[in-house]
Amino acid sequence: MDILVESLSKKYGAQRAVDNISFQIKRGEIIGFLGPNGAGKTTTMKIITCFMAPTEGDVKIGDHSIRENPERVKQLIGYLPEHNPLYLDMPVIDYLKFVAQLQGVKKNMVEQRIREMVAKCGLNAEKHKKIGELSKGFRQRVGLAQAMIHNPEILILDEPTTGLDPNQIVEIRNLIRELGKEKTVILSTHILPEVEATCTRIMIINKGKIVADGSSATLRKQAQGQEILKVKIEDESDRNLIYASLRSIDTVSLVDFLSANENVFEVQSKPGLSSRRNIFEMCIKNKWVLTELSGIETRLEDIFRNLTMN
Repeated sequence: MDILVESLSKKYGAQRAVDNISFQIKRGEIIGFLGPNGAGKTTTMKIITCFMAPTEGDVKIGDHSIRENPERVKQLIGYLPEHNPLYLDMPVIDYLKFVAQLQGVKKNMVEQRIREMVAKCGLNAEKHKKIGELSKGFRQRVGLAQAMIHNPEILILDEPTTGLDPNQIVEIRNLIRELGKEKTVILSTHILPEVEATCTRIMIINKGKIVADGSSATLRKQAQGQEILKVKIEDESDRNLIYASLRSIDTVSLVDFLSANENVFEVQSKPGLSSRRNIFEMCIKNKWVLTELSGIETRLEDIFRNLTMN
């Protein structure tokens, strides 16, 4: 099921937490929704899930508007908030049964859905324990199970891997990818490698506005305005001499050390120019052994910082 966000705004007095944003998410997409603290990310997700009313604009889940039919919209969405609210005195099984009943799961399907969620979220060994006795990672799994118990068309997950160990993160990542084949998923996280490993599309919000939207490859291509090279020279020559020689090349604008001990450098070329041939010829002239001359891909972290630091 598709999500259509139309001219959405949320004001708090004179401040606009969300500032006239519009976008569409298709079924089967896994969207990484990124932004610094206070950018409007959580506010947008709360509006989509009908936890908060917008000041202006609308959100449509399929044919259903959050303004005209919020109760139906809620039925179509599974939501895992960042601070996962759980009833700590309830056993896992009882809690999932309670949530299934709240979400209107048919009586004859409740037990089956609980079994499926316990298996999918790796809760089998913990299912009879009270939630308060579980580790933070397992509590997060219970949160995922409650978000999916009613088999929603759309999943909105705010920091879903918080507190999980590396093995659990891989398992949840695979689960999200599997769910994304048949559902629409919005994933918010500050773990940028997690976004690249899981999401098919990335949106970055800053100061209430969408400042980037596309695949990680597309965002890198847009950001890669200058050639950046990694240069490694295996030679006993003085590192500062090599550094000065690289800086003297006409096509080079910036040189940085990448290693504390080895002769490894990051070399940035001037806009529109390439320094590969000049570096190669410099090494031949000085009889230096050039063991690596490769392009450095712009990192998602760098893109994020460039778009959100202003």
